[in-house]
Amino acid sequence: MKPITNHWKTIVAAALVAVSLTACSTGSNGGSSNAADYPEKPFIVTAPSGAGGGWDKTARSLAKVLGETKLVDQTMTVENKPGGGGTVFMAEYVTKDKDDPYKLFVSSPPILINNLKKEGNSPYGYKDVTPLAQLTKDYGAIAVAADSKYNDLQALIDDIKADASKVTLAGGSAPGSMDHLISVLPAFKSGVDPKTVKYLSYDGGGEAIAALLGNNADAIGTDISSLGSYLKAGKIKILAVTSNERLGGDFKDVPTLKELGLDAEFTIWRGVFGPKGMTADQIAFWDKTLKALSENETWTKELQANDWASEYRNSADFAAFLGEQEAVVQEMLTALGMQK
Repeated sequence: MKPITNHWKTIVAAALVAVSLTACSTGSNGGSSNAADYPEKPFIVTAPSGAGGGWDKTARSLAKVLGETKLVDQTMTVENKPGGGGTVFMAEYVTKDKDDPYKLFVSSPPILINNLKKEGNSPYGYKDVTPLAQLTKDYGAIAVAADSKYNDLQALIDDIKADASKVTLAGGSAPGSMDHLISVLPAFKSGVDPKTVKYLSYDGGGEAIAALLGNNADAIGTDISSLGSYLKAGKIKILAVTSNERLGGDFKDVPTLKELGLDAEFTIWRGVFGPKGMTADQIAFWDKTLKALSENETWTKELQANDWASEYRNSADFAAFLGEQEAVVQEMLTALGMQK
């Protein structure tokens, strides 16, 4: 056998270097050569509702502060996609965007409720997407217009008991979803059949408040953080909040349901989600980024401006929490006769 010449030694060495470089370019996320480049494109953050509600405000605050603090260098655009209290968006997102890590969305208990309720439900829930982080917690509230004859919750409940068909409650989500549950909760805890309570649904909290102020509803059930500006402007009265203890600031005079003798609480968490097909590296990026956001002073000021309380959970903890919350929601819907 002839000895290997210097020429062939050079070719073999070059080939080995090429193989080595190829191996180094593969990452831990299924062999993608671009794992370290994420993110490299603009993001779209969707609020699955109209403007003015909690989802819309959360999405816009998230995009704004991530940009202002330079925690994300890429542009973040917010889109509104209302319909069915989030069910229309979920159907499109899960089927069309499951592999696009640049399309995120915000949600809250409706992602669980819509999947578990009987009427107008969604076949898709939190297990069909990737929970990235819980960011805030909020509470439900019952509110009436400033010129309403109702000055306390008991008077409203008494009228519902007398003739439920003459009292209209409204909310920014579909029947059986979050605002509906908040709206009927006091009456239900007072012994009223929730199926008899008249409820009008709107696509977003902003539309529900407009209906209240336009005398198209007697009261609304919604998240209390979306009511602060209307309360300050003297346009509404808040009859009760679903927290365990009284809130501070502008809401310090609002009684809790428990103070009023009703054993009920409803916490509204809000979080950010991505598509099902996100890689471990992409999830790790958001774990790091959103944790930094939760500790940032600019985000703290944004929470205060919106009357939100901070409650951060990373992706793994958030997914585990959602499993626990799913059981709670199932129990509530079952009690109301609304489970599928």
